[in-house]
Order: sequence, then C-alpha cells, then structure tokens
Amino acid sequence: MRFPAGPHAVLFALVLWSGTAVQPALPQGMATGNVKARPARPLPKGLTAPEVNYLDVAEQAGVVGVNVSGAERGQQYIVETVGSGVAIFDYNNDGLQDVFLVNGDRFDRGASPPTHYLYKNLGELRFAEVTREAGLAHTGWGQGVCVGDFDNDGNTDLFLTQWGQNVLFRNRGNGTFEDVTEKRGLATGKTRWSTGCAFVDYNRDGQLDLFIAHYVDFDPAKTPKPGERAGCTWKGMPVICGPRGLPGETMSLYRNDGQGRFLNVSKEAGVEAPKDYYGFTALTGDFDNDGWTDVYVACDSTASLFYRNKGDGTFEEIGVSSGAAYNEDGREQAGMGAAAGDFDRDGFLDIFKTNFSDDTPNLYRNQRDGSFLDVTVSAGLAVHTRFLGWGAAFLDFDNDGWKDIFVANGHVYPEIDQTKGGDTFKQQRLLYWNRRDGQFHDMSAVAGQGILTPHASRGLAVGDLDNDGSPEIVIVNLYEQPSLLKNVAARGNALLVRAISKEGRDAIGARLTLTTASGTQIDEVRSGGFHISQGDLRAHFGLGSETQASLQVRWPDGTVESFPALGANQIVTVRQRRGVIKAEKLTAGRPVSQPSGS
Repeated sequence: MRFPAGPHAVLFALVLWSGTAVQPALPQGMATGNVKARPARPLPKGLTAPEVNYLDVAEQAGVVGVNVSGAERGQQYIVETVGSGVAIFDYNNDGLQDVFLVNGDRFDRGASPPTHYLYKNLGELRFAEVTREAGLAHTGWGQGVCVGDFDNDGNTDLFLTQWGQNVLFRNRGNGTFEDVTEKRGLATGKTRWSTGCAFVDYNRDGQLDLFIAHYVDFDPAKTPKPGERAGCTWKGMPVICGPRGLPGETMSLYRNDGQGRFLNVSKEAGVEAPKDYYGFTALTGDFDNDGWTDVYVACDSTASLFYRNKGDGTFEEIGVSSGAAYNEDGREQAGMGAAAGDFDRDGFLDIFKTNFSDDTPNLYRNQRDGSFLDVTVSAGLAVHTRFLGWGAAFLDFDNDGWKDIFVANGHVYPEIDQTKGGDTFKQQRLLYWNRRDGQFHDMSAVAGQGILTPHASRGLAVGDLDNDGSPEIVIVNLYEQPSLLKNVAARGNALLVRAISKEGRDAIGARLTLTTASGTQIDEVRSGGFHISQGDLRAHFGLGSETQASLQVRWPDGTVESFPALGANQIVTVRQRRGVIKAEKLTAGRPVSQPSGS
C-alpha cells in the first residue's frame, strides 16, 4: 500500500494509528482530483485486439420503460441526480433471465407517479412488460435493487432500496410478488435514504441475510437549494448541494433468523460505522479466500469501506489499512459503482470502482495478504478522466477467459451542457479489453454504437438474456428508455453455471473455480454490485477455444464438490450433494440487425 504524500499524509497517519476513519472538515460538493488523463499505450507488437460490436437493441426487445428521477431540468436536490438500478434475474423459473428496472419519483405531486418495470423474457431477446400483473408498480422513490431467495422456497425474491421506506417483495412462485416488508421486520418507521444492497449468508447458517448501504441523511426542508451556499457550484455554475456539506450515513446488516424475520444486528456485527459516510454500491465477495463473505462499500466523497468477515458473526472495518479506502495518493474519491473479478487470474478477487469526473477510476489488485494495491495507472485505466462513472462490470465480452471492464457514464448536472469547458450531461460508455498481462486496452472507440452513443447512464447489470453464451448489458438512462447492449461480434466458447445450494436456492456466496488446459478462473454467485444493481446469478465463463472444463464449487457452508469433464457451450446446473442435475446447449441466438437511426 502506498503511503500518501502531501496534505493527506497527516490524516492518513492518524487513521492508521487510530484504526478509525477521521473525517476532515469537508467543503460542499463532490470529491474530485482535477486529474489529467494519461496517454493510451499502443498494443505490444504481435498482440491483436478482438473484434467487438455492441448494438443497443432495447427498442426491438421491447424494453422501453422511461426512467424518472425528479425534474429533467432545474433540479433542486441531490436525490434527483443519482438515478436508480436494474436487476437481471429469473423471477418465474423458466430458465430465461428477466429484467426489472427501478424507477424514481418526482417532487411535483401533480404528475402521476412513475412505475417500476418488470419485463418477462419471452426468448430470443424479446420481452413483455408484466409489472402490474406481478404487483410491482409504484412503491416510492426507488434507488437500488438486489435479489435472493430469503425463505428458501426456490423462488427468487426482490428487495428495493428507496429514499423513504425500503421494500421486500416475496416471490409467490406464481408470477406475482407480495410486499412483506413489515411482516419480515424490515420496516424502519422513518424516512431513510438507502442505496446499494446485497443478500449474503454472512454467518453460513443457510439463511440469506441482508446488507444495506445508506447515502445521505436527507431532508429537503433542511437542504439548501442550488447556489444558496458558496460551495454549491461546479465550475462557476450553481448546482444542487451535496453530498459534502450534508449529513452522512452509516450501513445496516439484518440477520435472517430462519423463522421468517430479519433482525437488525448492525451494531453487534460491527457494521454500524459512524454516520460519516455516503455509501453507494455494496459489493460482496470472499476477498481473502478464508471461506467467509466480506463486504466492500463504494462511498461517494468519503473513504470507502471494507468489512472483513471474521467468521464469528462479526465484521472488522479495515478499509484504510487494506488499501481500498482511498486512491494510491491517499485521496478520497467520489465512488459510485463497484465490481469484483479476478482480472489477473491469480485466484483472488480484485475490485474495480468508478468515480466522479476529472478523476480516474480505481483498480484495486488483491495482494493476497488481506490488502489491495491501486494499480489504475499501471493497468492502463487512467486514459479517460472527463467522464463521470456509475455502473461498472467485469465481464468477458470475447469469451477468451479473461475478465474485461465495462463502465457506464453520465454527468449529474444537466446544465453542464451550457458551460464552455466541454463537459456534457450525456456521455459515452467505456470498454477495456484485458490484455492478459496485467494491463487493459481501451476499445471504446471501436466497440460499436452501443458504446459510443451518449446517455446520462446510472445503474447497469450483466446477464445472458438469450442463453447464447454472450452476456448482455442492461443500463438505466436518466429521463429516457434503457439500453440493452448486445455484442454481435464473433467470440470464443463459453460455459454458464447455475449453482443451487442444499437449501434449494441459488447458492449466493458460493465460490466457483473452473479449470481448462489453458488455466484456471474463479467467480462467485453474487447479489448486488455494479451500481446499486443486480446481475445474472449464473456464472459466465469464457473458454476461448477450449471444449472441456472441470468445475469445483465451494458451497456457502464451506463444503467443496468437484464436477469434472463439463463440455463447452452449455448451461450447466449443479446442486449441492446431487451433482449435475441439468445440462442444456447454449442457443444459437437470434440474428440482430443494426438498429435504425444508429
């Protein structure tokens, strides 16, 4: 871990000495470093990047619900700027991943309230909207989403975070959901701004618990309007205030008692930090390979948090000492989205985090000793600083077995288009190809119109919507319909793995290790992540030209099973103690044409 120099050195030393995040007096606004982009490096001689062509097929697919987040222009409060998340999950157990889009709300009560959107997958990248039939219409000012089968009945349930009251929807198993928030002990009785969430079996008792991140202790009546404080400006322009200058928040952990209720154990479990943080995305993973799931929280304009699971029902917050709280210079950043993946294939999960504009993202390489090293610059990921990053994903777009990186961007101030600095509210996406040598190559400029077309994007999720072995990307765009990105370029072989625990549900927290003649990859069954969103609970492995693989699963309870000789280009379902219970070939996929007008 690099010790910071300059004005942060004293603060950093105090933090290490005390073990507690010491918060300096903060100005209004967002943390940013006014960082200059580094030049892109050419590919080494003899190394050729793969073909890639992402098309936005949302319109043809029928996924067209418009996102609402306050006023489209003239926003007054920060809650109008952060957008919302998306979930990809199979709500009706038909083997096809469905799409749920979270929606916000308006301060203008004269307009009809916006609805969330549930899109049922009909196959071949075609969807039908079934929101009202499923009982998932308006619930309030929605923010994030995560899924998990909390009652072990074989049906995946849905949890929504909100500014207001969070909502737990139990999946009845007949295509409908019921609101069981109060019945299950998750009603708070007061307005609170929650953002990221993740189901996680932190104590390995076979019951899914719930981690929730919170952002700002927000009250419009106590919040200044744009320009009312000297610091509520951006490059000379009056803008919404916050998060700095507004009251911070803490995190929550609810233990599933196995009897139908969630119990707030935040304090005794060591998760209830001081209310000094602006928490966004909750990212889970066994980062130290000890068999217990840890939690990382990307925080906006404060130090990010890293909760190490001690295996005794408690967590230790070690963000600063682990090296994952700040950037390599010891500076806090405006963290938005976060993703976990083993980009260098050393058997340990690394972390990628997005940040505000005029700054770089972070790639934290796992040092395999409980610490992380910020390798953003050396990995070639500091080549863009003008974009404001939100959703982030590790994904293997070319199926070569190495995780690439995708980022969705968009500014927070619609008025930024009127300034002379060249900043824009709508921004393109970014795609980085993994060179397999610890570095990434920026392929954004040649990755297709789905990457280059600008939007004010927020949450994203990744999942194989047509079961053809190539993961799609669904992205929330403020004040317009979402994007559904499909890579239509040629790619290698793949294997999709669904892991089901002995309780009969998707085995959230399971570690999957896949080995072929060309090496080993790892992944985990994960709830949450990206940017306050939820991806496919099935693990996707690119195999390149390999045609066979062996799989090892470390189940959430710590037991290990092996599944040898799995053929490529299949969707394989393995169940704890029962072996391979289903194997089906990947589909050929429906031909996708270039969308009109692109």
